[in-house]
Amino acid sequence: MMDPALAERLTAWRRHLHTHPELSQQEAATSRFVQQRLVELGVPFVAGVGAHGIVATLSRGGSNRSVGLRADMDALPIAETTGLAYASANPGVMHACGHDGHTVSLLGAAALLQADPDWRGTVQLIFQPAEEDGTGARGMIADGLFERFPMERVFAFHNLPGLETGTVGVRPGPVMAQGGRIVITVAGHAGHGAKPHLTRDPIVAAAQLITALQSVVARNVDPLEPAVVTIGAIHGGTVSNQIPETVTLHGTVRSFRPGQRPEIIADIQRICDGIGVTFGVTVALDAAPGGMVTINSEEGAALAAGAAEQAGFPVRCDIPPSTGGEDFAFMLAQRPGAMAWIGNGPAEPGRELHNPGYDFNDAILPVAATWLAGVAKRALVEGEAVAR
Repeated sequence: MMDPALAERLTAWRRHLHTHPELSQQEAATSRFVQQRLVELGVPFVAGVGAHGIVATLSRGGSNRSVGLRADMDALPIAETTGLAYASANPGVMHACGHDGHTVSLLGAAALLQADPDWRGTVQLIFQPAEEDGTGARGMIADGLFERFPMERVFAFHNLPGLETGTVGVRPGPVMAQGGRIVITVAGHAGHGAKPHLTRDPIVAAAQLITALQSVVARNVDPLEPAVVTIGAIHGGTVSNQIPETVTLHGTVRSFRPGQRPEIIADIQRICDGIGVTFGVTVALDAAPGGMVTINSEEGAALAAGAAEQAGFPVRCDIPPSTGGEDFAFMLAQRPGAMAWIGNGPAEPGRELHNPGYDFNDAILPVAATWLAGVAKRALVEGEAVAR
């Protein structure tokens, strides 16, 4: 069991970060806070890796083996409604995905490893910015993450509301989807709302477009292949009696099979073109390249499950893949390893990820920190070294 004093310290750190969330690519204060805690713990680090990223290094002689542990640090543009004493003090910004808890769990793992004499090798502690906008992992990799800080494998976790508190879920193969944003701009001809025949109405066209997009997954994707097309935001018009010039739709596409995203984007483009002809408007699709499918290696999943079992935590290997996206996928594409789920407890209304009523469960900080330290130790002694 974790020392209660350390658990209390981690809870205070987590709540501080929850009160002071920062958006992707803006994590300057969060990065400084992490650096200060690392100094307190006596753990050497390099800051400014891929913008606000930090890599701390713990090394013990007697082995040339190495492993990486990663946590994300950024928050979301969501207005918090929890009413907690430590609720966000940054209006419109909130840790609604638990990255505050992920960051502090990795600090906890640093503390546990620093105090534990029973391991040899090198552990790289990766504090990653900008997960939510999908640029953080790639930015750190482009800044030489794996060349500057050698590691054979890499591990991470994400909290999961709806999974029993402290249960570790892990499986080999795809665990999270490839995600990517789309923006569709419908441009017509503006005019008076009382004279629609003199306009080309982008609102009516956009409404038909949203309905038509539902056919992509329902009628164009193999029913045995999970995929999602969602429109999450609509912007158009300013007054009730005017037909606007443009309407903009913002959405996301999720898929699991490599190569499936371009097929779905082609279907969306075909529908956009058809709506444009039908309504006499211009429909422009901007589809971001997207992320990658998050894929756990067989050995990485086994190491992750073994570390949880050794620590005495409940383990589930039947958690289905999530259609959520995760840019940790880019790190797993470079090094084998695994992303695990750690149960955040009940997901009653308001406790789901990305919900304004969500809060990370502080009771799992000792579990997450212990698991991270344990999987690092296990990876340093089990399996064959990965040649690079």
